[in-house]
Amino acid sequence: MPLIPAFSRDERVDGSLRHSIKDGIYFSVMTGICESYFSAFAVALKATMPQIALLASLPQLLASSFQLFAVWLGQTTGVRKGIIVAGAIAQAFALAMLAALPILFRDHAFLILLALLFLYYAGPHLGAPLWGSLMGALVPEHLRGRFFGTRTRLSTLASFTALVTGGLTLQLFDTLDMALTGFMVIFAIGVVSRVRSVWHLSQLYDPPHGHAINGDVTQFLSRDFFAGQRAFFRFSFFFACMQFAVAVSGPFVVVYLLRDLHFSYVELMCNTAASIVVQFLVLNRWGRLGDIFGNRIILSLTGFIIPVVPVFWVLSTDFWYLLLVQAFSGLVWSGFSLSASNYVYDLTSSDKRAGLMALHGVLSALAVFVGASLGSFLAIFLPTEISLFGWHHQWLTVFYGICLVSAALRMTVAMVFIRHIDEVRRVRPIRYGKLIFRVTRFSPVSGLIFDIVGRQPRRDDDERDENTERKDGD
Repeated sequence: MPLIPAFSRDERVDGSLRHSIKDGIYFSVMTGICESYFSAFAVALKATMPQIALLASLPQLLASSFQLFAVWLGQTTGVRKGIIVAGAIAQAFALAMLAALPILFRDHAFLILLALLFLYYAGPHLGAPLWGSLMGALVPEHLRGRFFGTRTRLSTLASFTALVTGGLTLQLFDTLDMALTGFMVIFAIGVVSRVRSVWHLSQLYDPPHGHAINGDVTQFLSRDFFAGQRAFFRFSFFFACMQFAVAVSGPFVVVYLLRDLHFSYVELMCNTAASIVVQFLVLNRWGRLGDIFGNRIILSLTGFIIPVVPVFWVLSTDFWYLLLVQAFSGLVWSGFSLSASNYVYDLTSSDKRAGLMALHGVLSALAVFVGASLGSFLAIFLPTEISLFGWHHQWLTVFYGICLVSAALRMTVAMVFIRHIDEVRRVRPIRYGKLIFRVTRFSPVSGLIFDIVGRQPRRDDDERDENTERKDGD
C-alpha cells in the first residue's frame, strides 16, 4: 500500500481518511479490472449497439433512484455508515453473479446482464449521498482538493494496474478461444477487491449525525429545503447536460475499437490505459490548483476543451494516434471531473449535502440515459455516406457521425452554461494561459515530490504553497 500523507491532527479523523483512501484503491481495482470491460463483455455476448447503449445507461438510471431512497432511509434509521457498507456488499454480490453468468444464465444472457448491472450500480448509489455527507464532515474544507486529488490519484494508479491485468488476462484466454472464461476470472478478482473495500468502509469514523444527516433529510423535498439553492441547481443542470452530450458517443467507443477497428484486448487495454496514466500524473496538480485558484476556472477551461475530444476520434484510425487522443482526454477529463466533484461540496452546506447530492446523481443518470438513447437512434439512422453538391464521402463507420453530433452538443452546453458559473470561495485569480502552463508542467518525479511534501505538517505545507503560488496569481 503506498504512503498516505496526514490530513488531520485528529487521530480518528485522520485514520478514517486513510481508510477512505484505501477503500478507494480497492474499489478502483474492482472498477479497473471489471467495469472497464463491461462493454467488451457485452460485445463478447454478441450484444447489438442499441443493447450496449441500454446497458450503459438504463441500469444506472434505475439505480440512481436509490440515492433518493438512501436519503430517506438515513433519516428513518439514523444510520449512515451501515447503509454505505450494505450498498457495497450488494455490489460485490452482483459482481459475483456476473462472474457466474456465462455458466448459469447463458440462454438469457442480455436480460440477466441488464438486471445484474442494475444491482451492481444500485449498491454504490445507495451509499453515494451518505458517503458524500460523511466525507464532507471528515475532510477539512481547505484541504478538499488535496485530499480528493490524492485519493483519486492513488485510486487511478490502482485502476491502471487492474486495467492492465484485466487486458492481459482477457488476451490470454482469447488466444485459447476461452474469452468468456477470461471475463469470469477478472470478475472474480473484482469481487475479492470489493470485499477488501467493504472492510475499509466499515472502519470509517462516523461523526454525530446532527450536522450531516438529520437536517437535510427531515426537510427533504420541502420548499425550505430548496431555498437558496439556485447556484447548485444551475451547476447541476449544466453538469447533467454535459453528461447527456458525452453519453451520445461514449458508450460506443469500445464497440468502435473492437468491431470496427478489430482491436485485440491488449490494444483495447492500452487505449484505455493511456487516459488513466495521464490522470495519475496530473490529478494531484489539478487538486492543488483547485484549492488555490478555485474550481470555477478549471471547469471553464476544461469545459471548452471537452467538445474537441470526439472530433479527434474521426481524424485517424492509427493505433498510436488514438493513444494520444485518449491521453489528451485523460488530461482534460481529470480536471473537469475533480473540479466538478469539489464544486458540489463548495455549493452545498452540510445540513443539505446528502439530499442535494442525491438529486445531482439522479439528474446526471437521467441525462446519461437520454444521451445514450439518442446515440442509439443515431447509430441506426445516421447514413454512412454523405452527398452534398456533388461531393461524396463514405464514412468507415456511423460512429464518426455520432462523434460529430456529440461534439456539437458539448460545445453548445459549454457556451450556454459556463459563463453563468461563479466561484463561491475566496481564491486568487489566474489567467487561463498560466493555468494551462501549471497543469502541463508535470513529471512523474514532481508528482512523487508532491506526495512526499504532503507528509510534512500541514501548516508548513500551506505556507510553502502560499509563497510559491503567489507569483503566478494575477
